[in-house]
Amino acid sequence: MKSCLILVDIQNDYFAGGKMVLVGMEEAAARAQSLLAGFRAANLPVIHIQHVAARPDASFFLPETHGAEIHPMVAPAPGEPVLVKHFPNSFRHTPLLDTLQEQGICDLTICGAMSHMCIDATTRAAFDFGFNCTVAEDACATRDLVFKGKPVKAAEVHAAFMAALSVPYAQISPTRELLERLS
Repeated sequence: MKSCLILVDIQNDYFAGGKMVLVGMEEAAARAQSLLAGFRAANLPVIHIQHVAARPDASFFLPETHGAEIHPMVAPAPGEPVLVKHFPNSFRHTPLLDTLQEQGICDLTICGAMSHMCIDATTRAAFDFGFNCTVAEDACATRDLVFKGKPVKAAEVHAAFMAALSVPYAQISPTRELLERLS
């Protein structure tokens, strides 16, 4: 079974100084960087997903801005595809499905941001397309939300979405375990 790492939206606007700073983004990106190194060392494919805002009212990931650029911690190497998306689902109006099918990919390891948005949408879509999905839960980040006037901490948002994805959409694993499987 051929595996691929999908790095979703690890972009400058999600880091300190950006326009949509996420809780724990530095730590999540460091783990994503470890996964990236592990996949590269194993000569397994890597695909970078970059969100570029297309909505006129968007406030971050604006086209041709520093904030929309992929963060240097997980910068693409020559030959690693960067697929641009405009929706939370990384498959919607992108060549991701064709790219994976052309390479004979069956298993996906997914990480990045935001847990409750693009990681969720991408993982569910991948499952629906028949891929075996693993989410590197500690290589993902999100933000605090508000529901019905009540604050919901990022850790709770993240845990709820990982729990929801765990059956049947994906195996939820820490980076350490995924790296052990690669070596």
